[in-house]
Amino acid sequence: MRPRVVCGIAAAVALFATACGSGGGGSASVTAQASPAGGYPVTVADCAGKDTTVAKAPTRIVTSNAASLEMLLQLGAGDRVIGTGFPPGKGTLPPALAEQGAKVPVLGDKAISKEKLLGSGADLYVDTFGAMPMMGGAAGPSEAEFAAAGIQHVYLLSTACAGTPKAAKAPRTDLAGIEDDIRRLGAVTGTAARAEELVTGMEKRIGEVRTALTGVPEDKRPSYFVFDFDAGTKQPVAVCGRQVANAVITQAGARNVFADCDADFKPGSWEDVVAKNPDWIQLAVRNRGSEEATRKAYDDAEAFLRSFPATQGLKAVQEGHFVRLGSEVTTIAGVRNADAVRQIAATVHPDLVKNGQ
Repeated sequence: MRPRVVCGIAAAVALFATACGSGGGGSASVTAQASPAGGYPVTVADCAGKDTTVAKAPTRIVTSNAASLEMLLQLGAGDRVIGTGFPPGKGTLPPALAEQGAKVPVLGDKAISKEKLLGSGADLYVDTFGAMPMMGGAAGPSEAEFAAAGIQHVYLLSTACAGTPKAAKAPRTDLAGIEDDIRRLGAVTGTAARAEELVTGMEKRIGEVRTALTGVPEDKRPSYFVFDFDAGTKQPVAVCGRQVANAVITQAGARNVFADCDADFKPGSWEDVVAKNPDWIQLAVRNRGSEEATRKAYDDAEAFLRSFPATQGLKAVQEGHFVRLGSEVTTIAGVRNADAVRQIAATVHPDLVKNGQ
């Protein structure tokens, strides 16, 4: 089978945009400061530490992409979302949220244009891009323009702070920044109780895995490669240490073979993958919108690795060590990252972790 090309790294960048950049998560402040009695006002900081005070619950919210949209749907604030950029593809959202998510107006297939965002009538914009260049080359509004339009501007710090001077340079190894973002959005939207419920559930699932793997030393944990099939096969994409997937893999008791590259995603080579010779390979395909179509995508990804001369001799391929787990729950920051941790752990440590328990 010859390598196929889907636009190479461009496909990964498209998911990167949908995943809101999911980059290293250093930030000046990751928790919201609410009034002593709870409720409002709520003060949150951006990546540079500048505070924004939200005086009352927003009623007309615009999200920059599918990641922030899904968080708001999970929080129960989806009925207040009046538009989004980078909309979720078919099958991207969990089934319980898909119908509501599909009804959210799309203000931009990629980044929302400045004019459309400022004219949206929103009172809150949830930004997952921050200082990163806007996809498609469009420049976002200035803070003065947001203020003039009556739109308060808040961030998902675990993603928007990537590339800023305060961004963490070390590999991301836990989901604390994502949990903080859920709490922050909960405080800002008046859904703090639901946010705490979501975070508690995440911590419980991850904590159970961590406890089960306590006796497995670091150097005995299997090496792991995320094969982004949809990014093309001519040049594989490395999922690096600052991507949220690195935290998912680490918490699941495995070692990302590309954890040492200082980025989110980087173009790689099959020579790099062969040199790493991973113990396990994740077949990370996008949800195709139906079980049958998605299963076929997994089959196609596995068939490529088994037939391509550069990969057919890899240890994971020879032993059939494949993890069938979608890109969305692995590389997009959100509540379902905890489920991905458990699924990976149950696959690579089946004697210690059982999926669904």
